[in-house]
Amino acid sequence: MYCSFLKGAKNTESTDSLEYGRDSGDKRERWRYPRFFGQSDGERAVIAGDDARHILTVLRMKPGERVVLCDGRGKDYLCRIVLCQKDFVELEAEDSRKNEAEPTVEITLFQCLPKSDKMDFIVQKATELGAARVVPVLSKRCVSRPDEKNAEKKVCRWQKIAEEAAKQSGRGRIPEICSLTDFRSAVREYGNKGKGILFYECGGKKISQLITAGADKIGVFVGSEGGFEPEEAAFAEGNGIEAATLGKRILRCETAPIAALSVLMNLTGNL
Repeated sequence: MYCSFLKGAKNTESTDSLEYGRDSGDKRERWRYPRFFGQSDGERAVIAGDDARHILTVLRMKPGERVVLCDGRGKDYLCRIVLCQKDFVELEAEDSRKNEAEPTVEITLFQCLPKSDKMDFIVQKATELGAARVVPVLSKRCVSRPDEKNAEKKVCRWQKIAEEAAKQSGRGRIPEICSLTDFRSAVREYGNKGKGILFYECGGKKISQLITAGADKIGVFVGSEGGFEPEEAAFAEGNGIEAATLGKRILRCETAPIAALSVLMNLTGNL
């Protein structure tokens, strides 16, 4: 995918609105169009590659219809299609605004690698819920242990999943999917960068006791099948990361991060 604006953007208020080519008088619908990410520094934009083909062959959109282009830094542009070619779409910016879907808190999910394709689901839902980045982690109880080459392929796939989920959920940024790392390195890397919490099945504090409404940076550590070893929990605690609980029920490794992110977004006023 390639997208760029050609000149400086207009910021005008259009009174009409098209929903896949249909008129709509409801101003709340003005920004409910297919979303794409790309650089935006001008009045006209170009989308090429896979995104252009998606617009033309899947959505079957034509000149005059609208899309929303996000610059990946939290700003959205309402654009009208002015030219369509085989793998090339030219846009004209009609309006711009700050993206309203980005949370005020920056949450990094350190997810210990689960079996099968569960990580695909976790990345997708973490993106929808507003995570800023996802770090795949190898802990002692991880069964899935890809070699370096396969790990790189998985990260590329997860990044693509994050991009598609960001478009679907109206995000202003695409979460970063980081390279696979080991548990101790992840703990050391985050220990002094913000509030860190590790969800431990053997107990911990309630999330509401650890997180306040004004929190702006949080690191969340979630185990794979089988959770964390006691020495891993102790190591995390020794590096400033506190143990937390999600209640008396034991959640699956693909359920725990979704529950944790939902609670955290609610506590910080982002849900």
